[in-house]
Amino acid sequence: MKKTLLTLGLLSLSLPAFAQSVSHVGDGGVFFIGENALLYNGGGLQTQGSGQYDIHGNVMVVGSGSDAVKTLNVSGTTNKTNGGNIILRYNDFTDAETSTFGQLFINGLAQTNLTGIVDKEYIATNHGTYQQLALPFYKKSLRTLDGELAKVFTNVRRSKNEILVWDNAGVEADFFNIGGTTIKGTEYYMIGGKDINFARPAISVTGNPLTPPGTVFTLRGMPYANGFTEKLTNAGASVTFGSTGQGRNSYSETYNSYVQDAWDATMLPEIANAYAVPTYGKNIYQFGNPYFTNIDIRSIGIVESTISDGNQIAGIRGIRVDPGGVVSDSQGATYSSNARFVNFGPGTNVPAGDVGLMIRSMGTFVVKLRNNDAEVGNDRTLSFDGLRRFKYKSRFSGNYGVTAAKGVSAGTLKQLGILALDKDGNELSRAYYVVYPQATSGHTTNETVQSTLGSQNIIGTYEEDAVKGGYDDKLKNSYWLYINEANEVDFEGKGIPLALYSDDIKSLKFEIRENAELVEDKVHELSTGIGFFYKGKNGEEVRIAQNQTIPVAGNEHMLYFGKPSSTLGTDVAVNPSRTRIVYNSNNDRYLIQFDPKWKTANVQVFDMSGKLVISKNNVLANEDFYIDLARSNSGYIVTAVSDSGEKVSSKIIR
Repeated sequence: MKKTLLTLGLLSLSLPAFAQSVSHVGDGGVFFIGENALLYNGGGLQTQGSGQYDIHGNVMVVGSGSDAVKTLNVSGTTNKTNGGNIILRYNDFTDAETSTFGQLFINGLAQTNLTGIVDKEYIATNHGTYQQLALPFYKKSLRTLDGELAKVFTNVRRSKNEILVWDNAGVEADFFNIGGTTIKGTEYYMIGGKDINFARPAISVTGNPLTPPGTVFTLRGMPYANGFTEKLTNAGASVTFGSTGQGRNSYSETYNSYVQDAWDATMLPEIANAYAVPTYGKNIYQFGNPYFTNIDIRSIGIVESTISDGNQIAGIRGIRVDPGGVVSDSQGATYSSNARFVNFGPGTNVPAGDVGLMIRSMGTFVVKLRNNDAEVGNDRTLSFDGLRRFKYKSRFSGNYGVTAAKGVSAGTLKQLGILALDKDGNELSRAYYVVYPQATSGHTTNETVQSTLGSQNIIGTYEEDAVKGGYDDKLKNSYWLYINEANEVDFEGKGIPLALYSDDIKSLKFEIRENAELVEDKVHELSTGIGFFYKGKNGEEVRIAQNQTIPVAGNEHMLYFGKPSSTLGTDVAVNPSRTRIVYNSNNDRYLIQFDPKWKTANVQVFDMSGKLVISKNNVLANEDFYIDLARSNSGYIVTAVSDSGEKVSSKIIR
């Protein structure tokens, strides 16, 4: 029988940082660290034999180069390498995004003295054909993943059984020999997902996976020491993508089959070829979290006057904080959809969008810079040590307070988050509306903080008419938005169309931020004395306050910054179809993304003389329809009609 040495609930043990002490669990003993507890040790950490640290909370090991983390055998003479001694647990196996988990913070110890084996429980959302993750284990043999993930990995590229690692300079996923070991903790890995079910919460997937839904994976290895930095320069600087992305990487794969730049490829109809944008695909950096703690990357581009994470990355444009779903299609392309974004306003480094998301242990993220300017000081060096955080929400930035004087600060970025809730108050989806003085109302090809949505999303906003508000009728069948922006001065009191596309949405909850900080509960007016408003189907005007929840009736809604103008005629929104005719830069083709409510469609394409060049009837609407047209700089009218008679038309240039 194992001996339980100590159970920690909400208990904090503190030792001075200079104390050369060792926290030791002997053979047969169990040291249990409970959820939300903190164990601080100013020295080393070790186990002997079957001794175990069962970590559901937080452990800090702060020492010097002579201290060590060890997992010793029964006699205490050699290091035990098969694991089962220092275990980082998940506290809720059903939810990868909200569960707390055991975290281990190590600081000041030499890498050569970190010989102990850490067991890291891993649950995550299922990314699809390739799972995107970090491997925070020093010189871990990739061959050990066979047993840990219950499949046999191979060295066959594009088999979905291989392991890839992202190369920032070359803008490609490098093949990683399965016989190798991990190189550094910040690497961004892509693990072939065939026959692995990472799904959370536990749900079934197609095929016959070797691992059933709900499986908790445990990965093992030695931890990394602290001290990670990455210089954000020259990503893609020497890469020639080709005029339409048809250039090939070192594996003879065309760049347009996988390169995604959600910032330069705005998905707007005017940009028929995203690769014509000079910075497309360049200045993008993909990293993994090298530590067994959360890291908070929200403020890496902000100058902080008091508390600081040690980073001030110049020219930051955006961060992708979730890969969404990774798809490998029949055309040989692999790309992600439904990613979450944090974007930064032009002229400022204030974040907009999913600013509160953390990068969990074994999580990944992507940073896009506006340019490849030379480094000044350390403004292109990302330092990871100051990002570590036990908490699961971003901290407040050091340069902004909620007590900012009203009527003084007109330069802030003001953000309204709209959370769609089901009957039980659970979040189903979300969208954002952002205003600031430098923002552009309506459609523009200039840089914005906007991000687009796919047809499968159930809540979002539409591009607004810059003059009168409401829908921009020329673009409402082209794209809709996850993050929408408008100018807080020229668009004050004008309507942003908000669309809901699910009967499961029973209420909306509002989250208000100014310069990325949550305002106080029940606050409506922001620093300029103006706040957000809402109008539903019945035309009732509602002042939006922080954390306010309102029931929804129907799907016709408008959002406003400033009191709605009664003279604009934009009080009622009628939801357009979610069917979109868009350009896919991954394979240089136009396609039709169908509204999920469509079952079949009749598709016709006419040239500008009125000649019918494509006609397809009863096209199944459960997958995208590619429009096969040769590139000839000609104009076409594409029309899709659903089985219920709903019609969508758009002009394209091919």
